[in-house]
Amino acid sequence: MKNIDNLINNYKNKEGKVIGKSNWIKIDQKIISNFANITMDDQFIHLDHERTIKETHFGSTIAHGFLILSLCTKFFVDVVGPVKNEKMGINYGFNKVRFVNPVKCNDKIRGVFELREVSKRSQSEILFNHNLNIEIEGIEKPAMVCEWLNLSVIND
Repeated sequence: MKNIDNLINNYKNKEGKVIGKSNWIKIDQKIISNFANITMDDQFIHLDHERTIKETHFGSTIAHGFLILSLCTKFFVDVVGPVKNEKMGINYGFNKVRFVNPVKCNDKIRGVFELREVSKRSQSEILFNHNLNIEIEGIEKPAMVCEWLNLSVIND
């Protein structure tokens, strides 16, 4: 299909480059508590401010690593958006995920995307491989780093 080959060629010149940064999102206690409730992860470091200050070095409750990971989709929409002629986008998975710095209550985070590679998976599928860093506003060390795969199914 010529259409898919043209799309891939348009993305090839972006490989190895930062393609964008998402909007900042404030991670407040309500978001952390709602995530704890949904995932049934009620460890005190996420929910008990006083105990966390008393018993840890965090100085505040912290967000779940999986909460930060789950926001990747929001960041993806902010930065990448839909691919031209895309029928649907599919989260294809992660090659690597590391939670390298805790996100404290009331921190702001954003996603920074670098297009690592784009390839043709089939006559109607494009596989995107992004390096994604989740930054914490005002802090040099990122909260999370990952290699994320997204599959775009293209209309004929």
